[in-house]
Amino acid sequence: MLEIRPNCEVCDKNLPPYSTEAYICSYECTYCKACAENILHNVCPNCGGGLSPRPIRPETERRAGVSLAKQPASTNRVHTKYSSEEIKEFTESVKDISPENR
Repeated sequence: MLEIRPNCEVCDKNLPPYSTEAYICSYECTYCKACAENILHNVCPNCGGGLSPRPIRPETERRAGVSLAKQPASTNRVHTKYSSEEIKEFTESVKDISPENR
């Protein structure tokens, strides 16, 4: 199950569980749409994978036990360990390689 992390790892923007601006990699590293597009260029600075829109966990329990209330989002804020320069250097080196070939 996805953690649904609460913030962008680059700019620390709040990304609530219902946000349509949250992007994740296959390891759930989480970024806002602006950072994903303009800074990261669809490259996760941690793993080099591509970024996809994060699914939204239903707030309403339409099936027993399956909802945001029953399976809450994470409250643990995560921040990248890389500097802006390290991110830029890394993303520039792989952004022109399609995610499925990285």
